[in-house]
Amino acid sequence: MEPQLRKLQYEYNGQINWRYCMGDLLPGWNNYHDEINSVSRPIQMGPVWMHAQYVSGMPMDANIWMEDAPASSYPACIAVKNASMQSGEACARYLRLLREAVMIRGENISKENALLAIADRLSDEKKYNFNLSIFKQQLKEENALEAFRNDLQEVQTQQVKRFPTFILKRNQQGIILTGYRPNENLHEALIQVSPGIEKNNSAIDPAEYETYWGFMTDKEKEAIAVNK
Repeated sequence: MEPQLRKLQYEYNGQINWRYCMGDLLPGWNNYHDEINSVSRPIQMGPVWMHAQYVSGMPMDANIWMEDAPASSYPACIAVKNASMQSGEACARYLRLLREAVMIRGENISKENALLAIADRLSDEKKYNFNLSIFKQQLKEENALEAFRNDLQEVQTQQVKRFPTFILKRNQQGIILTGYRPNENLHEALIQVSPGIEKNNSAIDPAEYETYWGFMTDKEKEAIAVNK
């Protein structure tokens, strides 16, 4: 969903507040069973990723599930909540770097050394004002874990059973979208929630767009080739 989300965030920059809620995707492989995709072992996740790559057009290195499968999604989720304690911008950027690490470079992000390496990279991007020492210290404390527990409670309260799930709200009015959606669906939902909202620009300049986001996949570049 990154091509669609990035385009939407760019077009309505400053008009939408985003918050990321971590879900209960993979606590561990003991007793894990995804009935929809028939997955109960790491190696069975490979074909699921291959299908997701085919549908979305985004790069996903399925070999990780045969070579160095993550034991759980929880460590990465806790690390994201840890980054969020410094700023929402740092949280979003850390989450993106996590995705690049596991899906493009095949890194096992359930390991602490991988999580710290990603935080180190984020600290080099000065515009986020991200403090690596604070991140390392807080990763050992309870606040990040408690924030993750609060997210899990929210997932249960909202009865979210599929990822990704998007909850768009303005005042008391809201719309829930589940699963992979094309860009048009996101725009339609946004306009339903906020009828008067307008794009910041009628067209996207590719050079400015790439400068704003930094690294982009081919699919993300393709998403802005035709602006609607």
